[in-house]
This record gives sequence, structure tokens and C-alpha cells, in this order.
Amino acid sequence: MIAVKEIEDLIFQAIEDTSIFLISCEIMPGNIIKVLIDNESDASIVDCMKVSRGIEHNLDRESEDFSLSVSSPGLTEPFLVKKQYVKNIGRRVTVKSKEGDKIEGLLEEVTDRGVRLTDKVKERIEGRKSKHWVDKEYLFSFEDIKETKVVISFKKN
Repeated sequence: MIAVKEIEDLIFQAIEDTSIFLISCEIMPGNIIKVLIDNESDASIVDCMKVSRGIEHNLDRESEDFSLSVSSPGLTEPFLVKKQYVKNIGRRVTVKSKEGDKIEGLLEEVTDRGVRLTDKVKERIEGRKSKHWVDKEYLFSFEDIKETKVVISFKKN
């Protein structure tokens, strides 16, 4: 069976000096290789082809046959690595915590420990009859996040 480390090394060679980054690499029984990549801007079919060729041209099908799939995550897929968070700073995201909370907001900052979201929400302010818009800030450590996804919206601003 082909080793994950061998495939990852080939991927890192193929993406060296590019803005492409590896999200995941897995090898399933029967040497089915599944690679998920992204790009700091937007991943394209050309990026997938580059990685695919970098792997295929360096493996010998005569000694060990394999099936290879290289793709980028869809809009509905959750973030799996920190670089995906960094790429999406300034976009609206939904964060589900491990405790079950679900918060939507603007991804403002990504640190080594976690993320910061902001949002405007209507809240009743003490001493006032009606609700007013207030700025809220939400901090999540990566350990507390179960899932983060980009919010897809078709509204015009």
C-alpha cells in the first residue's frame, strides 16, 4: 500500500512556491488516494491538475496501481485547517461550538489559538423600551469549535 507520507511529500513538492495549500490527504483500501487542496485566493482546476500531475508523474503504476482524486472544498464544506480561516477573513461564517451553540458573524481575526467574530444584533438595553443595534464580539478557541462554514448569501448590499 502507498504511504500517506510519500503522497504528502509529492504534494508539497508540487505546491512549493505557490499559494496552494494541503487540507487533507487520505489513502483508502485499494490505493484510492483522495487529496483536498485550497488556494489562498481561489482554488482552480489548474491547481488541482498541478497537484494531480505532481503525484501521478512520480508514482509507478506498474509496481502499485492506484486511483487518484484531487479536489478543492466546496462552499458548503466546513473548514478543516487554519489557513482556510485566514483565507476567509472578512466573510460571514457560522461557527458551531462543541457545546451546541451556533453563532453567525463576520470573521474578523484568526490567531494561533482561535478566531474572533463580530456581528450587530438587536438587544433590549436596560432603561429603554425598544431594542437597539449593538456590536457583539464572539471569541472561539480552535479546541471549542466543532464546525465552521462560510455563509452563502444572495442578498445585494
